[in-house]
Amino acid sequence: MQMRQLEKSIYELITETSTNLPKDVRRAIQKAKAAENEGTRAAMSLDTITNNIQMADENISPICQDTGLPTFKVKTPVGVNQLEIKEAIKRAIVAATKDAKLRPNSVDSITGKNSGDNLGEGVPVVKFEQWEKDYIEMKLILKGGGCENKNIQYSLPTELEGLGRAGRDLDGIRKCILHSVYQAQGQGCSAGFIGVGIGGDRSSGYDLAKEQLFRSVDDINPNEDLAKLEAYIVEKANTLGIGTMGFGGEATLLGCKIGVMHRIPASFYVSVAYNCWAYRRMAINIDPSTGDITEWHYQDGEKIEFKDEAQNETPKRVVELSAPITEEQIRSLQVGDVVSITGRMYTGRDAIHHHLMSHDAPVDLDGHIIYHCGPVMQKDEAGKWHVRAAGPTTSIREEPYQGDIMKKFGIRAVIGKGGMGPKTLAALHEHGGVYLNAIGGAAQYYADCIKDVEGVDLMEFGIPEAMWHLRVENFTAVVTMDSHGNSLHADVDKSSLEKLALYKEPVFA
Repeated sequence: MQMRQLEKSIYELITETSTNLPKDVRRAIQKAKAAENEGTRAAMSLDTITNNIQMADENISPICQDTGLPTFKVKTPVGVNQLEIKEAIKRAIVAATKDAKLRPNSVDSITGKNSGDNLGEGVPVVKFEQWEKDYIEMKLILKGGGCENKNIQYSLPTELEGLGRAGRDLDGIRKCILHSVYQAQGQGCSAGFIGVGIGGDRSSGYDLAKEQLFRSVDDINPNEDLAKLEAYIVEKANTLGIGTMGFGGEATLLGCKIGVMHRIPASFYVSVAYNCWAYRRMAINIDPSTGDITEWHYQDGEKIEFKDEAQNETPKRVVELSAPITEEQIRSLQVGDVVSITGRMYTGRDAIHHHLMSHDAPVDLDGHIIYHCGPVMQKDEAGKWHVRAAGPTTSIREEPYQGDIMKKFGIRAVIGKGGMGPKTLAALHEHGGVYLNAIGGAAQYYADCIKDVEGVDLMEFGIPEAMWHLRVENFTAVVTMDSHGNSLHADVDKSSLEKLALYKEPVFA
């Protein structure tokens, strides 16, 4: 095999997966957008999402800044050297990271050190299988941490919030899958897709669930019972009112795919792999003698282009913000307000929040904004940093720290996605702060709002976890937690749980 050509083909697969959503996913998003009510927060979010998809495609830049843990599934003919293929994958991963098609995401679990090139123990994940065909099939999925953290596994029988007892039968499985959508809320960047694995053990069940995400959105399960269940789950999940980004609305789930395998008598697992709207998976066929790509998968049907579409009406109330922000300005904001930020903001994720609990801040944060974001950055020949992708990360991880840090340093606003919990809500009320929800996955849309990188601190934590000083213009987000004790996220959680409880009675006897 021509190894240089194989590496080039794998690089193309990585780039396409990171920057260009497949046709079937685009069609699902277009369908959801058409079904949404105009003028709502959900409709505005879908406008941003489709705009972002188009920008990523045209810029050949990551759709979402969190390019996840690259997972390859490779089928090879008998006699093909799998060791050489794995080395070619690693070289392509390093090149794609250097070219800002991937964010450096490989972190040593003991030391916390980022390798900087997406390599490390067990990373990337490469799973091989031999088959009788005469070509190589290579699949890749880039599943970000926000949606990965909303994966869930149930051991039947169990008691489920809102749904009661789920037994070891098809109806118990139904309840588990519906509950998996409810528990994700907007934290996994809904509207999402789910893969479900029934049976196996704890590890093989999750593997089966993730394998379902390689199916086409448009396919029909050959198992009649599972086909009915898949359709049922999508229909009923979209009545829960969770909606895009958890803002409420019509589109909560865009696809459900279910696989089944045998189990041992003592164990009955239902494993769910949740995937965000930025559903980045692709596959290619490769000629084993030349390393050339012979076929791309997911090419059936029309490719939706999100160009020159009528945008939803701009919200009537848009509040202009520029840091430093006063407490008076913050307390004038209410849940539902749309803000447009111009000026300075600072990024801060898990490592920064942990650090600030016991250290001074490297800059004066009084009156300023913290953005939960781990951007994709690239340095030019002159040593200047540029933002290549910069959407929000899931904020709930910072719940143990956020309120304390806001009060300690005088921070007035936090930007992220998916909302935060009661501790942060109480601090917002006491201190005078707001939580602003940006659109998860919209990494190109927000990168376009960032006009300059004015500095960086704490680079020892790695590029995603460093504190970047960003100058932004017209950076738009929605107030979803205000200083008056109101939380859109808590309201949607409560109402969606009430709707979930409507499906408590048996359906698949």
